[in-house]
Amino acid sequence: MADGEVVNGSAENQEVAPSGKKSGRASLLDSGEDFTMLDDVEDDVDDDLPPLEDAGGGKKKDSPAEDATKADQTPSTEQEEWLDVLGNGQLRKKVVEAGAGPDSRPQRGQNVTIHLKTSLTNGAVVEELPNLSFTLGDGDVLQALDLTVQMMEMGEKALIEAGAKYAYGALGSSTPAVPPDADLMLEVQLLSAGDAPDLELMPPSERISLANRKRERGNVHYQRADYAFAINSYGIALQITEASSRVDISQQEEEELLDMKVKCLNNMAAAQLKLDHYEAALRSCVSVLAHQPDNVKALFRKGKVLALQGEYAESIKTLKRALKLEPSNKTIHAELSKLVKKHSEQKGAEQAMYKKMLGNPTNTSLQKHRAKSSWSLSWKWLFGATAVAIGGVALSVVIAARN
Repeated sequence: MADGEVVNGSAENQEVAPSGKKSGRASLLDSGEDFTMLDDVEDDVDDDLPPLEDAGGGKKKDSPAEDATKADQTPSTEQEEWLDVLGNGQLRKKVVEAGAGPDSRPQRGQNVTIHLKTSLTNGAVVEELPNLSFTLGDGDVLQALDLTVQMMEMGEKALIEAGAKYAYGALGSSTPAVPPDADLMLEVQLLSAGDAPDLELMPPSERISLANRKRERGNVHYQRADYAFAINSYGIALQITEASSRVDISQQEEEELLDMKVKCLNNMAAAQLKLDHYEAALRSCVSVLAHQPDNVKALFRKGKVLALQGEYAESIKTLKRALKLEPSNKTIHAELSKLVKKHSEQKGAEQAMYKKMLGNPTNTSLQKHRAKSSWSLSWKWLFGATAVAIGGVALSVVIAARN
């Protein structure tokens, strides 16, 4: 099987932030049964803080009236300093140093570079990145950064309180070391922003590398069970592989792009299955098989989708084809055995239902024969009686005529 595709396994806690470049576009996110994969995961797969108070020297003692006035004003001032980005208290932003103005804010799809310092709520610094580059809105970084950096002005410094939901979630992270369900404090400065280069003019080798980074980011989302974000990343990678090129491209590079496209489609099908998007998953598998008819992973997943849709006969046929390509694959064997048993039970249930609907065929035929025989005798008797009556009437007429 092809390397580098998403499969089930232990979750990778590492958060990845590639500095991909591509043409500007909107993120795709603007818009069952557990699925067993065929091999192991590859190594690279893929409560808010209290408002900050200003530090200062000794304070003069205020009068009681002044104290009361300040008590009334302080909460209002703190509320104005912190912006509740989503309105749920889980993501808040505070400007520490103003930037170059609203017109300098970056746009989704642009490549941005930031200085990032990440700390836990107890003040412990877990990571500091002086030049973190990523594509805004592509899901390359923490969701907290994707949502807040687009609100920053060029050169602005800001504090961001991120609830665990918009950081590393319930799994936490191994690199950087972040415990599960940990809220974070992010210190961010926006250093630069610029339009991504045109994909059509990008050298094929760079386009392949960029698509691979997006795919790997999708793998990270997949392993963290963020399947919608995984689909988004795989979709962006697909757009990169499918973009037309106005530069020379070799046969080998075309094959590498096709291979990357197939990996993305296979991984996308796995994520779509996790979300019970069966029709979408089936389309992804069919697209893979259009390029590689003997792709075992696509055949296996197609068989799973068909089974989940109740198409057992077609599912068994597809899995048998996959098993023929990999006769020693235990996962396919197990799935096929389960489906054959389920299909047999379904056929038995259908036969019992039909028998119940139609009744006993032997008894029904006998009853029909008896009914037919009875009707035949009745008709013959009626015909005979009518003939005798007509004959009697005719004879009476003849005798009367002679007299």
